[in-house]
Amino acid sequence: TPLSVNQIYRSAYKGVVELTVSGGSQAPFGGQARAQGSGFVYDRGGHVVTNQHVVDGASSVSVRFWNGQSYDAEVVGTDASTDLAVLDVDAPASLLDPIGLGDSADVEVGDPVVAIGSPFGLEQTVTSGIVSALHRTMTAPNNFSINDSIQTDAAINHGNSGGPLLSAQGRVIGVNAQIESDSGGNDGVGFAIPSNTVRSIVSQLVETGEVEHAYLGVGVQEIPASVAEELDLVEGVALTEVRTDTPAERAGLRASTGSRLVDGQSYPIGGDVITSVDGEDVTSSEELQSMIDAKRPGETISITYVRDGDSRTVRVQLASRPS
Repeated sequence: TPLSVNQIYRSAYKGVVELTVSGGSQAPFGGQARAQGSGFVYDRGGHVVTNQHVVDGASSVSVRFWNGQSYDAEVVGTDASTDLAVLDVDAPASLLDPIGLGDSADVEVGDPVVAIGSPFGLEQTVTSGIVSALHRTMTAPNNFSINDSIQTDAAINHGNSGGPLLSAQGRVIGVNAQIESDSGGNDGVGFAIPSNTVRSIVSQLVETGEVEHAYLGVGVQEIPASVAEELDLVEGVALTEVRTDTPAERAGLRASTGSRLVDGQSYPIGGDVITSVDGEDVTSSEELQSMIDAKRPGETISITYVRDGDSRTVRVQLASRPS
């Protein structure tokens, strides 16, 4: 049964925290020496989840709980590729009230959501809205892509970063991370890192303090079925770039050598078009990225691609994504 906004708030507010960061090197909140963000209690061991960009370069982090008490925290680990970070806060067990993670794969457009955080330092602020769209792509702090992001119209402003986006059942379905705004404030277009990504990345950070992502080393662009024939290509993902000294280059994959306009849209031609990975069809760049993300560095995958009309298959050993 869906909960009301007040019920969601009462079930979760003790697990939401405000962060004060000193010495941060990023400038998500105006480049100040002291910045504020949000986070939430992940477990009873004192781990707190927030955004990587909130604590990047921090010399000290203070965590403020719902009752106004603040405690020092240490950064356990960060992952710029997903903009996630884990802190360890030295607080009494009585204040550690974890908020459970939901399944972001079950989220649907139109679902009600609630955000709790500290916009502009106004702690325990609640905003509500709906899931506006799914499978959005955000650009991470290190310029890699964060796939399957959740778009919401719940008001998110500076200081909400790292706070939870909650479902109607009071579960964390995302970590609020970015806004799209001409004004710099809330325009109703916010984005959250999906909880299934959070679950995977945070568990690794808690265990080892670091995360390794598999890496192929290509730039890509989709070739939709609607234009493939006109381009004399096949539906799939065309390689626009094969980076130097990467698994893709070592496997002999080739990038496009030119482009062609179809209905005003430019498409790459003259290179390889990936059609499947490990026997699973690939029709979008998001699908390819998800398949790579599901692997670990050192694992070998089978890539099927089309070059000059001929289908070929090559085995590729993935590397670790550079920082």
